Order: sequence, then structure tokens, then C-alpha cells
Amino acid sequence: MAASAAQVQARVDLTEARIAALSAPSGEAGWAVEARREATARLRAAGLPTRRDEYWKYTDPATLTQAEATRASLFEASGEVPLYSGIDRLKIVFVDGVFDAAQSDDLTGEGLEVDRLSEALKKDIHWARDLYGVLETRGQDPVLRPLAALNTAFATDGVVIRATGKVSKPVSFVYLHQDESSDAILHHLVRVEPGAEVTVLENGPAAARFNKCMEIDVADGGAFHHVRAQGRDHERRAVTHMFARVGEGATYKSFSLTANGVLTRNEHVIEIAGDDAVAHVAGAAMGDGASGAFHHDDTVFITHDAQRCESRQVFKKVLRNGAEGVFQGKILVKPGAQKTDGYQISQALLLDEDSSFQAKPELEIYADDVQCSHGSTTGALDETALYYLRSRGVPRAEATDLLVLAFLAEAIEEIEDERLRGDIHTRLEQWLERRRQA
Repeated sequence: MAASAAQVQARVDLTEARIAALSAPSGEAGWAVEARREATARLRAAGLPTRRDEYWKYTDPATLTQAEATRASLFEASGEVPLYSGIDRLKIVFVDGVFDAAQSDDLTGEGLEVDRLSEALKKDIHWARDLYGVLETRGQDPVLRPLAALNTAFATDGVVIRATGKVSKPVSFVYLHQDESSDAILHHLVRVEPGAEVTVLENGPAAARFNKCMEIDVADGGAFHHVRAQGRDHERRAVTHMFARVGEGATYKSFSLTANGVLTRNEHVIEIAGDDAVAHVAGAAMGDGASGAFHHDDTVFITHDAQRCESRQVFKKVLRNGAEGVFQGKILVKPGAQKTDGYQISQALLLDEDSSFQAKPELEIYADDVQCSHGSTTGALDETALYYLRSRGVPRAEATDLLVLAFLAEAIEEIEDERLRGDIHTRLEQWLERRRQA
């Protein structure tokens, strides 16, 4: 159904109000100014999303698009050891979306070049010129992603990373939230050169409202690993985009853990451009509406445009007390992308009748020699398994937690690094234990 003139004007007004509340940084190189100008044009042409848009019908974007951020109370995690603290890493700290040099490590590492986005965009000659906004622009087709265009147009901070060898220490982004009304827009760039390898970690709530883009170019034979834990602030809101291009024989793997938060929308747009490439995207979400509203949306679009490539999408959500989950995943196999192996699974475990899960899995295939599958399930705990555990003396609450962890195991196994996998597993156990004691 076509939008009425009033609806079209309302979208224009919404978009212009958001633009008016922002300003692009000054003093940047001409190419950066042009990239921001083009992004603003894309944003105006598309308009900010509403529930009328096909890919937003399950998630209300109103608090992500309004001019001012909704306040979010700070969450105190007393006595909790920070995530990844036992891992030797290059730590880069942002406080409410602003780089904090005092809390960050020196931006140096073997086989690694790191710079602040604000500095890279001021240089007439910098590799960031070939990446900033480029993958985001490609990701606008066939589905418009105006909140990503807004990010490219107005991001005020971020980091650019170039891996030139096998980087031994992960690069760890730590996002701290200290201002109840903060509205952070961050944009990161990652370039993995041929044969190089890097791991990027993320954790923390970031801000009251958080809009983050990461553009990742993995060259032939390179490897990019990503593990993200989105912070525990109950009232935070976030929209994130991961745009990736994966070259010949290259590997891209990303895992996200989400607990708490009023609204989280994570989008992955991955272009498999080289033969024999691998792209895995996974996530585990733990939502409990007893602490406030919880809505979690994973939206994934993977394009196969080369031969003998593999993609996996594995998403698990555990929901209780009215929590809401969404999964929208698509595999597009272009003509000539023969021998494609595409796998997609989304599953929700509903621990009560008040919670809900919406799923929209899609396959679009234009090659004839492929192996692609997708599935989605929603269900309750296995009563037979629960009875088995209880009959052996395990209390009901602990037995429930054991079954929840078993349910999430397939997603967690997508984390390649055993240390990181163990850290994430421990966080899940702690989250479940806190719910037992609440």
C-alpha cells in the first residue's frame, strides 16, 4: 500500500529533525567531507525508518530516530570482574562515545596500525578513504539502511584498524556509559590485508542511545574474528551495523552476546566476494522482562557472489517475563555462485507464555549447484529433560539453567578462541545465577 502524502511528510519531518540535531565534525579532508555529504543525501532520500517499513515491522524504531535520546539510568555491576580482563589485549576505551586516552592503551601493536577516525578523516592521503562509507553504501541495496547512512554522515569518533600480519593480541573496544542522556555515534573501520589475521572484542553499554557502524574489508586469505558482549544497562537502546566484504579464501566470524536493554537491533550485511571464503555470524540473547522491557532484533543479509563458499547464521534467544525477540535473516546466492553451502538457524526458548519471538528466514537462490538450508523454531523447555534432571536431585531452577546453557551451546561454539568462548560461557552462567537469586 502506497504511503499517503501525510505519511511521506511525517517521514521527511522526522528525518530533518534528526539531522538538525546533529552536526558533522569540521576540518576534515575533502574526500571525507564528500563521503559525509553523500551519506546525508542517502539518508534524506531514504528517510528514517518507521514501522511501515518491511524490515522494521517487528521492531519499533521510534526511540532510535527521534531527535533526542531517551534517558537511560546507569547500571551498577558491583563486584563483577570486567569481561576479557584475563586476556592480554589492546584496550581502547570510549566513554559515552568519546575516546578516552587516559584509560586506553597505546594504539600500537605488532602487525597492526591503529588510528582515531577523527585523525584519519583529516588526512588527504589515508587508506580509510577507500573504505569509509563504501561498504555501508553497498549495503543499502537491496534493503535501505538509513540509520547506517546517518552514522556515516555524523559519526563523531571511532577507530581505524589495519592488520598487516597475524596480530597476537585482540583489539578490545570498551564502551562505558556515564551520562544518562548520552547519544553516541561511533564508526570503526577494519582492513585485514592478505594473509593477515585480527580479533576485535567489544563490550559495554556505550551510551543511553548508541548508533555504531563497523566496516570490515577482509582481503584474500585474511581472517577477522569478532566477539561482542552488549552491556547490561536495563534502559539502554542500540542499533549497530556490521558491513563486511570477504575476499578469496578469507574468513569472517562474528559472535554477539546480549543481555538486558530496552531495545537492541544488530544488523550484519556481508558480501562474500571471493572463492572459497567463509562467513559465520552467531548470537545469543538473554532477555528478562521483569527488569523492564526487552526487545532484541537480529537482522542479517549474506550475499554469496563467488564459488565454493560457506556461510552460517546461528542465533539463539532465551526469553522470559514478556521479553521479545526478532530474527530476520536472508541468504542471497547470485548466479555463478556454485557450490555454495549456506546454513541458517534461528531458535527461541520461551520460559513463559508472555514472551514472544518473530522470525523471517529467507533464501533467494540463482545458482543450481548449492546446498542451502534454513529453519526457525520456538518452544518451551523440554519437560522430559527437566524431569530427568530433577529426578536426580537437581533443583528445578538449576536444572532449567543447565537446559538453557545446552540450548545456547551451538551459538557459543561459533567462537573460535577457547579463552573467549569460556569467558562468554561464564558470563551466561552468572546472568542465570543472578536471575535465580532475584
